[in-house]
Amino acid sequence: MQAFTQLHGLVVPIDRPNVDTDAIIPKQFLKSIKRSGFGPNLFDEWRYLDKGEPDQDCSQRPLNPDFALNQARYKGAEILLARDNFGCGSSREHAPWALYDFGIRALIAPSFADIFYGNSCKNGLLPIILPEAVVDRLFQEVAANEGYSLDIDLAAQTVKTQGGEVFHFEFNPGLKERLLHGLDDIGVSLQYAADIKAYEARKKAESPWLFR
Repeated sequence: MQAFTQLHGLVVPIDRPNVDTDAIIPKQFLKSIKRSGFGPNLFDEWRYLDKGEPDQDCSQRPLNPDFALNQARYKGAEILLARDNFGCGSSREHAPWALYDFGIRALIAPSFADIFYGNSCKNGLLPIILPEAVVDRLFQEVAANEGYSLDIDLAAQTVKTQGGEVFHFEFNPGLKERLLHGLDDIGVSLQYAADIKAYEARKKAESPWLFR
């Protein structure tokens, strides 16, 4: 997993509350357990004007011009600005996979669904909770300023606007260390590889019949 330290990124707004994981990546695309390949189907039912099918070539599909991710001003955005309860619904890990595969690296909202929040952190996405009033202001600034970007510093736990205003966000220390060092669950386990090997060797000596 790629480490997250600092990010200077363009912001794309998804201005609706209660965006569920089936909207983020519809159920028909959950055919793979790989973490890549889901980007073209991110927000599939909102991005395209036709019904998407697995393994379909999305490059020839008709786009919804009113959806933010299809608009030229947001091309290359790495920060997604959202409303309350983003990522609600089923607990599919494919949702953060799709966001990450599309190029999103950080999410800002007043609140996130708990399971989605944890899944995001375990897959290299930084979910940032800011007060609703602050998020409202950011939506206004994004709408008024094409090319609007933010600076995020995970170590300092800050979001800095183009105007120089700085907002502090709270973040779980354990999840913070994971993101700063690029450690998913497997990476955390591998930190204890020597201890695991020593335990296995000791167990084999104590109970050799378990290893026949």
